[in-house]
Amino acid sequence: MRLVVILVAVAFVALLVLLPVIAVFTEALRKGFALYVASITEHDALSAVKLTLETAAISVAANLVFGIAASWAIAKFEFPGKSILISLIDLPFAVSPVISGLVFVLLFGAQGIFGRWLLDRNIQIVFAEPGVILATIFVTFPFIARELIPLMQEQGVEEEEAAVLLGASAWQTFRRVTLPNIRWALLYGVVLCNARAMGEFGAVSVVSGHIRGRTNTLPLHVEILYNEYNFSAAFAVASLLTLLAVVTLIVKTLLEWKTRRGHSTPVEDVYAD
Repeated sequence: MRLVVILVAVAFVALLVLLPVIAVFTEALRKGFALYVASITEHDALSAVKLTLETAAISVAANLVFGIAASWAIAKFEFPGKSILISLIDLPFAVSPVISGLVFVLLFGAQGIFGRWLLDRNIQIVFAEPGVILATIFVTFPFIARELIPLMQEQGVEEEEAAVLLGASAWQTFRRVTLPNIRWALLYGVVLCNARAMGEFGAVSVVSGHIRGRTNTLPLHVEILYNEYNFSAAFAVASLLTLLAVVTLIVKTLLEWKTRRGHSTPVEDVYAD
């Protein structure tokens, strides 16, 4: 029975994961390596890569600050509206990304609630890079917080209280006690957040306007190339996303292994500096 279960699992992974990955690289290289390089180095592709990396970097940085602050507040303190904050953190999981993008259009579009005010000040959010970044931040902000909240709740507040009793400041307590205890879960959340940011399609598709060379991320650029029947170039660009996914998976696996083996820093190290 164990052998049967293992074979079924391996066959399932091979069918749904390995074969698509092999197919992507096979189609990308079908017309030769020269065309593959040309497809991923042409102007629109490089612009899509640049915007994807910029959007992912800004989204991860914003969610890093929010995730730590929100998880620390939820796990360590009691305050009015705590349950509402938890529900809001889970909101992007419950709302379709397309609906999320539509909300930003209704808020910041030319006919939106703030559209006229933004136009009068020559500020463009929808169909520009700010809209892409805002939509990506919205769909990715649960990932870091949701990795940290259960861990912080399980750890409790005893170590932080002990550090304060020893005379540590709030910053020393966070840096020397809280942060070492959550470092691997935090990195794990960052990896997941980054992966979702680079691969986001639905919300970004609504707010970007599909302007080639300006507001297209890698997933949108792949869609445009595929719709134009430029299959080799589409698969070549898609292979970049596949490589990013493989790297993310490797880092995720290493962090999972490290998390299982990780040990928290003792409170006595508060004054190790």
